[in-house]
Amino acid sequence: MDRPRFRRAFLAPRFWPLWCGLGLLWLTVQLPYPALLAIGRFLGAVMYRFASDRRRIAKRNLELCFPEKSAAERKRLLKENFASTGIAFFEMAMSWWWSRQRLAKLAHVEGLEHLQKAQREGTGVILMAVHFTTLEIGAALLGQQHTIDGMYREHKNPLFDFIQRQGRERHNLDSLAVERDDVRGMLKLLRSGRAIWYAPDQDYGAKQSIFVPLFGIQAATVTATSKFARLGKALVVPFTQERLADGSGYRLVIHPPLEGFPGETEEADCIRINQWVEGVLRECPEQYLWAHRRFKSRPPGEPKLYAKRR
Repeated sequence: MDRPRFRRAFLAPRFWPLWCGLGLLWLTVQLPYPALLAIGRFLGAVMYRFASDRRRIAKRNLELCFPEKSAAERKRLLKENFASTGIAFFEMAMSWWWSRQRLAKLAHVEGLEHLQKAQREGTGVILMAVHFTTLEIGAALLGQQHTIDGMYREHKNPLFDFIQRQGRERHNLDSLAVERDDVRGMLKLLRSGRAIWYAPDQDYGAKQSIFVPLFGIQAATVTATSKFARLGKALVVPFTQERLADGSGYRLVIHPPLEGFPGETEEADCIRINQWVEGVLRECPEQYLWAHRRFKSRPPGEPKLYAKRR
């Protein structure tokens, strides 16, 4: 995709409310990091109170995935999850507008040698991640140390799309944005030895997925990870990130490449991916995007797991 460019049309009156909101957000993120964490937690509490649809979805997901926890434990986890979501709003702005030096102080990166080795050998990398609430800032911190491309879906608001892409791509001018449906472009990048951020943990519908267990529940799981790895001749390198509880920043871990992947069947690969996803989420459940209806698609004959939206 071409680099984002400013257009005179962004100065039109219909964009003024968004400009005002962005300006207020820019001013807010000039505050010290501990203050932003506190404000984010407050915003999360407000969202917990008023975002009823998202709260119901997240609550239902926690019931499905952690039946062994008590109702009180799941409620505490739910509130922590909303606090993390509130903080993520400011982390997004930090990654767009903080100076590179200020942002880099928060990074604690492990396993960078796995990406460097693949780059030296000219081997493409599928950087397999999950949709943590720290997704935006995690990608920014890693992008400062190694070129990573990203799957991208254009935002409906062109001004917001411009600000978002400009903020994301400023950390590494060599990074590229790949349209989510541009399979040919993604394979071309992988074959040329690039590393592409990719998350296979959401429900994209039964048409392009197969049903395999996740937390003991049949979940529609995309088979694209296997296809991309095989056709792009690429390694699959798991990537995790975590907001540290002591307020010192973020732990980013690039794990060793998966061995023997892709395997003999797409089903076996999807089971392996879901087992990895489940393990990651059990380690850091409060920072995951539970408001996504992960089990929306159901195998034929199985009942729906979510109530209708109000």
